[in-house]
Amino acid sequence: MDSSIWTAPVTSAPSAPKLGEHVARELRHAIISGSLGQGTHLVEARLSQMFDVSRGPVRDALQRLTEEGLVESRRRGTYVRGLSIDDIDELYSLRKLIERDTLLRCMSAERIDVDPARQALENMRSAQAAQSAREFAKADLDFHSAFYTLAGHGRLENIWQQYRPTFAGMLEVTNAEDRDLSPTFHDHEVLLDAVIARDEDRAVALLEDHLEGSRRRMLSAYGRYHDVAPTSPDAAPTTSN
Repeated sequence: MDSSIWTAPVTSAPSAPKLGEHVARELRHAIISGSLGQGTHLVEARLSQMFDVSRGPVRDALQRLTEEGLVESRRRGTYVRGLSIDDIDELYSLRKLIERDTLLRCMSAERIDVDPARQALENMRSAQAAQSAREFAKADLDFHSAFYTLAGHGRLENIWQQYRPTFAGMLEVTNAEDRDLSPTFHDHEVLLDAVIARDEDRAVALLEDHLEGSRRRMLSAYGRYHDVAPTSPDAAPTTSN
């Protein structure tokens, strides 16, 4: 399967040096949403033309997605590996393990600086009002990132940063399907309150419920988009600004 069959619109690329990050984000979303199916051959020249960038940023993007496990290198090039149900379960299982420990470390700290988390909540509120799934997902993960930084455990934070882009892609998919983002926003509000109160049992229970809900929504979305017929190979690619 050739990458030329992927005809979904892509946004215009930003200025260097973030070109590779931009290409990776667009491809990641297409893979997680099912627009780029498993086994699709990602041809550098074709992607370079599609995104109107040189091959360097495309290579950077493909390398990043390889590290995330979304694409894989074979003898004849790079192909979409995609996400399976087992991958989704593994990712959420890993996140539950590391984030539970992260929250406990935060609550045992002498001082809990929640200002970054509060700011992320405000950004979530603004994104919710603007009905922007992408910005809501970014603010959502900024909220959780604040706790990883506060925990002061560099390796835990490194693991989180490695997989954060994948979770961002999954959240964009699930948030785009949610007509009402207020329950997710409320989940974060009550979780922050529990952390501030240093209520470990409640904070861990809220976190686990939140992540389980997110996992179930992703699995539900996965089931729906894998039933969608593939894009016609005769359609021409378009670019949106």
